[in-house]
This record gives sequence, C-alpha cells and structure tokens, in this order.
Amino acid sequence: MNLSNLNWLTRTPAMACVLALACIVSSLPVAHAADKDDEKHTEHEGAKKSPKQVDKDEKSEEDEEHEADGKIKLTAEQLRKAGIQIVKAGPVSVRQTLPLYGVVTPNAEGFQHIAARFPGVIRQLARKPGDNVSAGEVLATIESNESLKVYNVTATVSGVITNRQGAVGEQTTDTPLFTIMNAATVSVDLNVFPRAVGQVKSGQPVLIQQPQRQLEAEGRLEYVSGIANPVNQSIIARASLKNTEGHWIPGHFVNAEVILSETPAAVAVRNEALQTLDGETVVFVKEADGFEARPIQTGRTDHRYTEIVSGLVAGESYVAVNSFILKADLGKESIEDDD
Repeated sequence: MNLSNLNWLTRTPAMACVLALACIVSSLPVAHAADKDDEKHTEHEGAKKSPKQVDKDEKSEEDEEHEADGKIKLTAEQLRKAGIQIVKAGPVSVRQTLPLYGVVTPNAEGFQHIAARFPGVIRQLARKPGDNVSAGEVLATIESNESLKVYNVTATVSGVITNRQGAVGEQTTDTPLFTIMNAATVSVDLNVFPRAVGQVKSGQPVLIQQPQRQLEAEGRLEYVSGIANPVNQSIIARASLKNTEGHWIPGHFVNAEVILSETPAAVAVRNEALQTLDGETVVFVKEADGFEARPIQTGRTDHRYTEIVSGLVAGESYVAVNSFILKADLGKESIEDDD
C-alpha cells in the first residue's frame, strides 16, 4: 500500500478504526511468544536444585550400590578404628549354670605365724605390715637372754606381712612377731540359699567374676557347708582360685556361676554379636562384598554363647564385638531413605 492510499483511508473515521484494530491483532503473536519465553525461563529456574538437594543426590549416587544390596562395606582401617572384631562361628559347649554371689577370703592354709625361737630382746625389726617378703628373708634380729647371741628371725613362706607385734628393745613373748599371708591361692565363699542347695556339690566347676575390675577365673567347689546361717538361711560353698599375680583381693565381692551341665552345640556365636532388626534376631556375617545382617534362629544360651539352630554355618565369619555399630549404620540409611 502506497502513502497516498493510506492518507485517503485515514480520512474516513470508520476506516481509521479498522486500521488501528488490525495493528493490535498483528502484535498479539509477538506478545504470546514473549510470554512463552518467560514461562520457559521460569521453568528452567525452578528446575535448578538447591545445594542441599545436589549434595543429597551426589550422596545417593555414591551409596547406590551400598543400598542396593543391603550390605555394609568397611575398610580394614574403619574396622580397626571402630573396634569391630570378627571371629568364625563354630562348635562350643553351652553351659547350664547357677548364679551365686560371694566374697574373696584368704586361704586359711596360706597364713604363717612367725615367732622368736628363743626368748630375748628385739634388736631390729626389718619389715612392716604390707611388705612383700620372700621365704628366707630376714624379718627381725633377736638377742637371746641365755646366750646373749644375736639370731635372725626369717620368713618361712613368701607373701605379704599382715601383722607385726613388738617393738625394738622389748622382750619377745609367746605371741608371734609376724603374720604372713601367702596369697598364691585364695578362697571364694559363695552364699547358697535353700532353693538351690540341692544343685550344689563339691567338685563342680565354677566361674568367678569381679565385674568392677574385669576379672574372671575358673575354679572348683572344694567344700559345701552342712550348716545354714540362721539369719539368712544360706549355706557356704567354698571354691579355691589361683592368685599368683595377686589380682584377687580378699574382701572383694564377686559374682559366680556354678556349672551344672555342659551341652555341645554345633554352631554358636557370642551373645554380644546378636542384634534385633525389624523384629528379627540377626548377626552381621562377613561376605566377600560386605557385611550382611543375616536373620538366624537361636537355641540354648549361657552367659557367653548362644546356639545357632539355623541361618549360620560353622566356619562363617561374623562380627563378635561392636556389632551395634553396623546396626546403627543400617538405621541411619533407613532414615536418609525416608527423607
């Protein structure tokens, strides 16, 4: 359209309106296209992920294999730092035991009372209560009243001096100068109440524990009293323990378990290895590609071991110590999955 025709059209009011409307309509596709570009830009901005979401996605990708097979993979260094111990399942004897409580007492045969051989004046006291002495060691020197000669009083056994009588310059008497306790063996007096009296016999093996000092040893019942304490109706069952290193201190309270019977179990694990997941009892079994929480069926148990009826075979390696760490790791993954 040339300029002369356009001028003619605009001279008519109706034609001027038509022309203006046509210009508006022709501009609509451009505005619509711009709106679409804005929408695409908005969608693109919304698709951008927050740093937290990116980190979560990256972590999910790293743990994808770990979560897919349900096994926990740990390096040797991680196992060492966590204190995780792995042992092999195998046969053990599961014990039926009777729990008792008692106290460590000195062995009556371990006491030696040492006196002066001849009456005289004490010239020297070389040792005092609490000292450790060896057999043949000089404890004191005495000047005889009759010969006026000085002689030595020596230890007859090795042990700890628990008592000393007399002072330098005093006359000796019939009272022993020294008492020495040989603590190479000690006794443990256990209280047996009426309901358990029929289960306890001399010769039975007994496991003695001192939890506060983490001591544990096995001995045998040497004596079962036939007289009850009128106050609490208990009788005394006495066991003997070797104590060459002096760990068992007379006067300390102890726990004990008298072993009533022993039954062989083809496969057993330590009690601390057992964990509960989703209502099932499991042990963490070491496999080539990680640790698996394996459901098992248990049988008889004692203070240390539990028999495995099914789910684990002899020779398989399992986590015996700190298995709760692996359980916690699985629980952490479950929470992250829920998020």
